[in-house]
Amino acid sequence: MMETQTSPKDEVAEVAELELEAVIGFNGHVPTGLKCHPDQEHLVYPLGCTILIQALNTQQQNFLHGHGNNVSCVTISKSGVYIASGQVTFMGFKADIILWHYKKRELIARLSLHKGKIEALAFSPNDLYLVSLGGPDDGSVVVWSIAKRDAICGSPAAGLNVGNATTVIFSKCCDEMFVTAGNGTIRVWELDLPNRKIWPTECQTGQMKRIVMSISMADDDSFFYVGTTTGDILKMSPRTKLLADTGPAKDRFSLGVSAIRCLKMGGLLVGSGAGLLVFCKSPSYKPIKKIQLQGGITSITLRGEGHQFFVGTEESHIYRVNFTDFKETLITTCHFEAVEDIVFPFGTAELFATCAKKDIRVWHTLSNRELLRITVPNMTCRGIDFMRDGKSIISAWDDGKIRAFAPETGRLMYVINNAHRIGVTAIATTSDCKRVISGGGEGEVRVWQIGHQTRKLEEALKEHKSSVSCIRVTKSNEQCVTASTDGTCIIWDLVRLRRNQMILANTLFQCVCYHPEEFQIITSGTDRKIAYWEVFDGSVIRELDGSLSGAINGMDITVEGVHFVTGGNDHLVKVWDYNEGEVTHVGVGHSGNITRIRISPGNQYIVSVSADGAILRWKYPFPS
Repeated sequence: MMETQTSPKDEVAEVAELELEAVIGFNGHVPTGLKCHPDQEHLVYPLGCTILIQALNTQQQNFLHGHGNNVSCVTISKSGVYIASGQVTFMGFKADIILWHYKKRELIARLSLHKGKIEALAFSPNDLYLVSLGGPDDGSVVVWSIAKRDAICGSPAAGLNVGNATTVIFSKCCDEMFVTAGNGTIRVWELDLPNRKIWPTECQTGQMKRIVMSISMADDDSFFYVGTTTGDILKMSPRTKLLADTGPAKDRFSLGVSAIRCLKMGGLLVGSGAGLLVFCKSPSYKPIKKIQLQGGITSITLRGEGHQFFVGTEESHIYRVNFTDFKETLITTCHFEAVEDIVFPFGTAELFATCAKKDIRVWHTLSNRELLRITVPNMTCRGIDFMRDGKSIISAWDDGKIRAFAPETGRLMYVINNAHRIGVTAIATTSDCKRVISGGGEGEVRVWQIGHQTRKLEEALKEHKSSVSCIRVTKSNEQCVTASTDGTCIIWDLVRLRRNQMILANTLFQCVCYHPEEFQIITSGTDRKIAYWEVFDGSVIRELDGSLSGAINGMDITVEGVHFVTGGNDHLVKVWDYNEGEVTHVGVGHSGNITRIRISPGNQYIVSVSADGAILRWKYPFPS
């Protein structure tokens, strides 16, 4: 009897891994998170728990997995051999720093001493040391030996009567000097290796009290520049620890100097919290060249000497700028809010659409490029669907309107006003393109007739007591099923416009799918169970445990009905065998809750979207 039982480890071993093909995403909120590698061929940037290495000339991506929580800082050594990254963690727990080998794309060491969060990291110029700065709950600065992969010494980062240090930078020439800066504190540190100590010297700024956001060192260590929340720049000498000059006197940078970079040829690149990118020189700091970008600038990284550089903003845009003509080119973009829905057009996997907060975006599947962006300011899009003929994208919005857009141009085709009382929460279309079925926050399901010029409410079906989360229509357009957070799924007759069957369960239903033969449906939701139901009489056939922790939010089934996929708050993508009811493949890569998931027409890809704004494309594991 004992021999037949398998331990949980064996079961996990049997499940194959899904192959991650591509990621669309960039966490623009990490200060100086975007880095250009010294080989000048790759960009390195964080997304949730992973670090992406993106080739600049090809579509190739590599992923560094290892952090258990969101990455809070990234740095690359001057030689380009090492990458170091820090993370946030829960209060009182140790936050890891991971040292990576760039060429091998693998983890070398985990360094853990700091609690709560790693605020900033910096390598010494000859790859001897790594200095790390703990977050507000930790408040210490630690110097690590890279050869021994161990801490040399540590010290509180800031004095008793000043705020926290938030940025750190190493000297460009000397391995024994670095600078930390933050709220009311700028310190130059000397490393005393024989005694394993670091000695700080507070820099004198006279009457000026500033909160430092960003810092940059000149190539010959003659000066370092700090950018402040007040929107001015202080030029300090690391040798004398005195203020050299400050500016601009008049037009300061709006919302603070959030990124700053010294150039070889003299002068500074400055990025502001209002998205203004400026080239200026000390001592006047007046703009010589400037451009306005979308979103507050959090990173400026040079390619080589700075003839070309990359800029990352809070709205998850990455721009390439050539220094001579100072014009920006958008090279990567993605959602910077939780993605609510993903949908493929009928019969093609070449492109897909996603929606998040105020945008609907259409993406080219293979190149990860954004083809179209439709923005409705200050509204939230809850769901989208393509009409079968591909001539319109129907979208559900939280202001109670249904909006239809042309998928090529993004032109607004029509609006159905006051479609629902508490916002439109779910939407579906019929394959004859004559009807749209919408669900609202108040629980009504409404059937709309769509003519050439007219939109008519055909019927309002009032059964659900709470918001409708998912709607699916049969191939024949004679029935549809709606899932709701009131714990019911209702199968509606779309010919007689009345209820056929009702399914009750003690859960908030989040997703529902018809089996392609349409005699069964599968549902899931907050109770983590995947249930199979008989369409004819609404009886439960079987229940599976969908996940060990967290709700299941998204589900999709193949055209043949042999496999289906699920994703939810455990951040895992799972492929299931429909008949066996067993997991065949698991995909690890998301670092936010998965909100929706789809299998592409033709079964080439699985695309999953998550609450951290990421879109992940997986290879479908079975030959289609």
